[in-house]
Order: sequence, then structure tokens, then C-alpha cells
Amino acid sequence: MFTGIVSAVGAVAAVDRTEDRLSLRIEASGESLDGLELGESIAVDGACLTIVRTGPGWFQVDAVVTTRGRTRFGEVDVGDPVNLARAMAVGDRVGGHFVQGHVDGVGEVRSVRPEADALLLDVAIPQGVQDVTVLHGSITLNGVSLTVNAIPAPGTIQVALIPYTRDHTTLGQVQAGDRVHVEGDMLGKFVRQLLRDRGLIAAQGNDI
Repeated sequence: MFTGIVSAVGAVAAVDRTEDRLSLRIEASGESLDGLELGESIAVDGACLTIVRTGPGWFQVDAVVTTRGRTRFGEVDVGDPVNLARAMAVGDRVGGHFVQGHVDGVGEVRSVRPEADALLLDVAIPQGVQDVTVLHGSITLNGVSLTVNAIPAPGTIQVALIPYTRDHTTLGQVQAGDRVHVEGDMLGKFVRQLLRDRGLIAAQGNDI
């Protein structure tokens, strides 16, 4: 479990890609990443992965077939920056919202524009995420906890990035056309499933 608060921005240092396997070596530094251990969960651009090797200033993770099917890890290359977040500890402050690290799909940035001190991103999101998203609710983009600022069109949400978020995550560099990992609000998913179990809403074929 995570909170959507990024610990550090790392960089992909090596990619081992075969037909059946994808392994990423990621370089990162900073006190927030001190003491990484084998078997520890870490969110890489919002996807919960397991550390399988580690050393001074780096760690390695594997993205299995089910993870590759819901993420853009198959597209990453050496040098790509990634948002990193360690799992929350019991007793921590929850500065963002409850994030499982289970990426629901890939969204596409439709537009990026400044407005006063904010940077507004319009992002097309998968249908399953749209179904559990509400105005001023929570959503996770590349592992960053954000608030839905507006819903400008069906299937599109808008978020506003403050200067700190732009400076301390990869979202400050995104451009129109970029693809981002999306995780819908966990509470919304539970509510939807409870309503379905009671026959109050119908199931959809493209659910998350």
C-alpha cells in the first residue's frame, strides 16, 4: 500500500527485455531510499514491484506478463525517468490517498497548459477508471496522488499540478501525447462492486 507521495525520481539504467521477461535496473539516490531490501515492495511510476536485486544507488525489479499488459513498461528505455515511492509504514501520515500500486491501465495526455501558478493536464483515461472517478475525487498518475480538478469531457479528466509536484516528479515534463499509468480510486472500485453484487448496476466488459 502506498500514498501517492513520490519519494524520489530515479532513472532506468538498464533494460533486460526478452520475449518472456522484462527486468529493469533503476538508479536512484536520497535518504528516502536508504536501506532498500530484497523482497521489498516499491512503486515504480505507480506500479507495485518487488526488489529482486539491490546495491548502492540502484535496485532491480521484474515486470511479469500481467504487469506488462496493464502498463507501458514494455516501452521504457535506458535514461527514462521514473517516479519512485516506498510502501507506507503503519503510523505514517497519509499525505495523499490510499494507493494500491495496481495500475489499472494507461492514459494519454491530451493537453498541457499553464494557468497562473498551476499546470493543467487533460488526460484521457480508460473506461474502467472513468466509472470510478468523480469530480474532486482522487486519481493516481504515474504514481502521483492527484485531485480530479475537472471532467472536461467523457473519458477525460483534468488535474492541476502545483510547482512542488512539477519539480519533484516526472509529471512536470509530460507533453501532449505522452502515455501515463493510471490507477483509479480504490474506494470507488469497492462501491461499484458492492452495487453490482446487489444488482443495482450492471457489469461492463472492460472493467478494471
